[in-house]
Amino acid sequence: MKFDSNSTSSQDARLLVRETLRISANLASSPPPSLVAPSETRSQQHAASFGLVEHQFVDASLRFICYEEIDGRRFKYLAHNDGNKFRKASNSIRAVSLQSRQAPVDEFMSFIRSYVVPEGFPDSVSPSYVPYMTWRALKHFFGGAMGVFTTQALLHSVGVSKSQAMPGAVAINWIIKDGSGRIGKMLFSRQGKKFDYDLKQLRLSGDLLMELGAGVELATAAAPHLFLPLACAANVAKNVAAVTSTSTRTPIYKAFAKGENIGDVTAKGECVGNVADLLGTGLSILIAKRNPSLFTTFALLSCGYLFSSYREVKSVVLHTLNRARFTVAVESFLKTGSVPTLHEGNMMETVFNFPWCKDRPIVLGSRFKDAFQDANSYYAVEPVFEKERYVVAYNPLKGNIYAVLKDQAKSDDILKAAFHAHVLLHVIRSSKPSHVVNEYTSNDLSTPLATPEDLQAHVAESYNMVSSLYGPFKSKAKEQGWVMSDSLLNPGRARICEQ
Repeated sequence: MKFDSNSTSSQDARLLVRETLRISANLASSPPPSLVAPSETRSQQHAASFGLVEHQFVDASLRFICYEEIDGRRFKYLAHNDGNKFRKASNSIRAVSLQSRQAPVDEFMSFIRSYVVPEGFPDSVSPSYVPYMTWRALKHFFGGAMGVFTTQALLHSVGVSKSQAMPGAVAINWIIKDGSGRIGKMLFSRQGKKFDYDLKQLRLSGDLLMELGAGVELATAAAPHLFLPLACAANVAKNVAAVTSTSTRTPIYKAFAKGENIGDVTAKGECVGNVADLLGTGLSILIAKRNPSLFTTFALLSCGYLFSSYREVKSVVLHTLNRARFTVAVESFLKTGSVPTLHEGNMMETVFNFPWCKDRPIVLGSRFKDAFQDANSYYAVEPVFEKERYVVAYNPLKGNIYAVLKDQAKSDDILKAAFHAHVLLHVIRSSKPSHVVNEYTSNDLSTPLATPEDLQAHVAESYNMVSSLYGPFKSKAKEQGWVMSDSLLNPGRARICEQ
């Protein structure tokens, strides 16, 4: 018995020691109460403050990871923890919003804003973005409305509404019409770099072509027997306009973007245009059901479209100096001593003058044979430009001022040559006060100078003015935010070479 009693006592002692060790290990593996309690208390406070469900924090296996902020909203990330390891299941992380749920109206407005304005609006875009998008939406609204009537006229002219129309013939005509438009688009795409020179002028010209094409489509209703030639001509015009719109879109959106958000600005801009187009289409369908006068309706919609297009183009503020804006900047500087601001220069730019017009009084990078009527006229001014990489001359027979570039001419030399040409134009205007000349409206310089000596004197005077004014002009232009680059001045490719 004694042996059994001692054996039992020994087993009880071992069990007691084992249980003590187990409890000690559990206590050692658990976080200190001072660390756990405040965390749980803060979690419960967050839950109470932001309307969170309390059972989200009751589960002791959830451990805090980090906070996150997106579009002004903050989130708290928690993860399931099994002992000392995080669970690897796909749903082990839980995101908890630290804000109360928005009202349905606010959520809907946030959803709309995410589609129609760039992120960070209005700080992420320039101030001219809003008026541009307003007029762009209005233009697409009228365009979508007109599309219903022009399509209706096209379908009626090929006999879709008539029972005797042959589907095969209709399909062939439609394919030929679309094919001719694609050919026109392909041929016009060769213009390439010209879309950068006179962006606004081409954009407005493209919209005018779009309206012209829509008008020709409408004419097919009055002359259905001429459907194919009229539809082909209309489609060529509309596809050329589409190339112009596509090619000028990116530089315009780039002017609005602040930072690296050009993709976002472009996407939201196209969304605004599509929404407005759909609304215009819907309105025109409702109008068409009342059988209004087709041509009267089209005329009213065309007026709205063209006015919106003009305001859209005028609202764009570009930082670069093309020929038109360079003319505005230099003329303002020569008259007032100051360079206009970005907004002023863009508003003063003429957008109705078509880039393909050749009759401008200043020709940059011209052929030698166009600039000089004879060798004497060249040698008369050549010594003045001995240290320059260009030569500026006035040809009284053609009534134009020519800037001839040398083969060593760099970017700044081209800018200086263009500036010098405008200074010479200013000098000639001053000598003939009865003539009012603007580079984009008239080339009335046909009255010849009295003698070659007068011409030489004017060139020398202009050279002295350029020597003292070109530097200040560049400095003041940069202060106003203008980007000085020759790439948009569209200089000719001719260069004077020594050998």
